[in-house]
Amino acid sequence: MIKIGDTAVSEQKVVETTPINSPEEEKKAEKKSTSTKKAQSRGQSLAIKDLQQQPKDEENELDSFKSNIYIVFVECETPGNIGFLARTMANFGLKNLVLINPPTLTPEAYYQATHGKYIVENALVYPTLDEFYQSKRIDFKIASTGVAGGSYNLSRIPLKPEQLAENININNKIAILFGREGDGLTNKEIEDCDICVSIPTDPTYPILNISHAAAIILYELFKNKHEYAVEGLEESTALEKEYLIKDMSELIEKLDIPEHKKKNGLKTFKNIVNRAFITGREAHTLKGILRRLKNKLEET
Repeated sequence: MIKIGDTAVSEQKVVETTPINSPEEEKKAEKKSTSTKKAQSRGQSLAIKDLQQQPKDEENELDSFKSNIYIVFVECETPGNIGFLARTMANFGLKNLVLINPPTLTPEAYYQATHGKYIVENALVYPTLDEFYQSKRIDFKIASTGVAGGSYNLSRIPLKPEQLAENININNKIAILFGREGDGLTNKEIEDCDICVSIPTDPTYPILNISHAAAIILYELFKNKHEYAVEGLEESTALEKEYLIKDMSELIEKLDIPEHKKKNGLKTFKNIVNRAFITGREAHTLKGILRRLKNKLEET
């Protein structure tokens, strides 16, 4: 696909003079040519294989993400919050909801889940955390808490959600624990986990609603595993930006303003373009508008 800034290259016919070789030299040259073609063919095959393998690897990674992560709600007090949590899980493609000693599931739990109703229906219920750990052979346990600890409370020294996302191994079976609405997880439940994750909040009101906390943590885990399901969001290339800035420069030069204002104006435009991470399509649209403005100024 031709993009803005691509240069057209005219075709040139090249005439080469081939020296006359002896029969032995011709055989050697032919043999070398054949082996080169084979090597190129093998290289092309490997490249094609890699390109085919990449989407498959990404698909497998996403499948592991969805299958190996268990969201565990410990002794929930309000059935509606189970629904809210299920809805959040559905937003990020997760399906394994575990309820530890939950209340009776009233219609509110299914109602609040909306399109995540199937997650509530398929939720696994256990009387204790230990029974869940043993049943599913959990490899790694993560406690969530709104009360982060310091050097005197080692079990509550937390990771931020983005740090967790960078280091998590989704090929293992992972349990992410969310505690009771009123008291959260106990110290014992946190100590039994491998690590603790906490969301930085204002100290005057640090405790988040269960579904809000889950949404932030799950988003961080999910964002690098999946992209928007639409095309045309590729960031503009350096060349596209360069041509866009060049058009703005030409437009500014036609304005009757002091030189220092021209310089500052161009610098400002350059900063905006570079900070905005505009797409190729947006660069193309802006370029068209700037050219029309320039043409209008030339007509007057």
